[in-house]
Amino acid sequence: MQIIYEEHIIDVKKGTKVIDLLKDEISRSRYKVVACRFNNEVKSLNYEINSDGKIELIDLTNKDGMRIYRRGLIYIIGKAFYETYKDALLTINFQLSNSMLCEVSNMQVTKEMIEKVDKKVKEIIKRDAPITKIAMTKEEAEAFYEKENTLKGRLQLDVKKKKEIMLYYCEDYYNYFYGVMPISTGVTDIYEILEYDGRFLVRYPSKKAPDRLPEFKENKKLLATLDDYEEVHKTLNVHTLYKLNKIVKENKIKDYILLDEALHEKKMAQIADDIVKREKVKVVLIAGPSSSGKTTFAKRLGLQLRLNGLKPVTISVDNYFVERTLNPKDEYGNYDFECLEAIDIDLFNDHILKLLNGEEIEVPTFDFEHGTKVYKGNTMKLNDDQILVIEGIHCLNDKLTPLIPKEQKYKVYISALTVLNIDYYNRISTTDTRLIRRIVRDNQFRSYSALHTLKMWDSVNRGEEKNIFPYQEEADSMFNSSLIYELAVLKDYAMPLLEKIDKSHPEFSEAKRLYRMLGYFESIPGEYVPQNSLLREFIGGSIFED
Repeated sequence: MQIIYEEHIIDVKKGTKVIDLLKDEISRSRYKVVACRFNNEVKSLNYEINSDGKIELIDLTNKDGMRIYRRGLIYIIGKAFYETYKDALLTINFQLSNSMLCEVSNMQVTKEMIEKVDKKVKEIIKRDAPITKIAMTKEEAEAFYEKENTLKGRLQLDVKKKKEIMLYYCEDYYNYFYGVMPISTGVTDIYEILEYDGRFLVRYPSKKAPDRLPEFKENKKLLATLDDYEEVHKTLNVHTLYKLNKIVKENKIKDYILLDEALHEKKMAQIADDIVKREKVKVVLIAGPSSSGKTTFAKRLGLQLRLNGLKPVTISVDNYFVERTLNPKDEYGNYDFECLEAIDIDLFNDHILKLLNGEEIEVPTFDFEHGTKVYKGNTMKLNDDQILVIEGIHCLNDKLTPLIPKEQKYKVYISALTVLNIDYYNRISTTDTRLIRRIVRDNQFRSYSALHTLKMWDSVNRGEEKNIFPYQEEADSMFNSSLIYELAVLKDYAMPLLEKIDKSHPEFSEAKRLYRMLGYFESIPGEYVPQNSLLREFIGGSIFED
């Protein structure tokens, strides 16, 4: 057989492991290599080559590499608890800027506990013990789970198309993790465990600097928003995928959909009430990452403001781009429309100040084809009972509105902050939820393929990391637009689109990962979704559609 690695053709015997074939290349890598990509599919370094193909090594500067690093680190922490506090019920809660927030539900997290677990983690890493994937048939797995009485990986039994049940073993410890794992415990040696808010944080490097831990930054408002939603769904007893699937199977999901939607309405009403209490506020600024549901949120918030006697008026930042000849370019020589300098800040602030002072303005319309502002006689004046609502990626950044007095501004951060676990060790990420929303919306409303959306996603994420996330803690309010049931609805829209992406595309591994994750969900029909739901922004049929 022949393998292509970095444009070189290598003759390989059938059954050769990647770790053996590229041992020297792996050892020479500047950053740790944790996996490989074989014919565009992420594989373990223990993968046995059985066909011709192309191999790429995955190190920690790659997003797949960092995912594998995180899984390995959490696996080791689970093993450390098993060896020090065997009865501890460990749960991986949220991801908070290069850290995972974890809790022990049946024990108090103390300084002594953290020190003892940390010492054990270091011992396990130093041993560099092998992590081995073991496959069982469903019949073998059923006997195993009956004997072991454990929930680790049990959800796999409910996936009809899944023929084998996987567990990862290291010495006498086992657990299930969704996705490829490191082949040994020695990889994840850069980390920190911190006692935090009655729980603990597991900190890890970023793919931008995988050889060191980043500066620790608290996300108090984000954490409070996540905790709030987590507690509600724990009260409703629907915070894990197993419990959600059980509710769907028992045909009780309609009540939970209405409860989840009522929670959204309640939170929007609270934000509107808070805006009204601040009598000097005349501008509401809304920002959030892609596919957060900003458009529907702004319209539903507008309804709540009207109930409070305020009439919302919208103004679009997109009409205030600088002239194309003045637009900055990125490192690749392309126009950067997402940087703050792409906005005509002076004109934008001048117009808002005039509106706040009761003056009339002529609103420009930006002609994207010719790259210039056009004036068509559209005028605007703000009455005493009106309030400006502005949505845009820079709205939390005070540099967008430097001339507007702080007391006249109210900032809202919105994102789909997922609070659903696949199980107690496998969290569904906020980014994955937004990506699946985007795939469905791009296809429903723009006729884009899932492949097109996946190709653009890294660029979208870079813009968010630069322009949105650094300012999220500046918000006066945070709104969590996630719905506990949404992936069960999006599943039937997204899976056929993801299935079309084959191994010839570099995006295949990401498509396969998302496809497999959605396969764990029991389907919920789209017609169950209320017409005013934020979810309708992505699947269609919204009452707010023009």
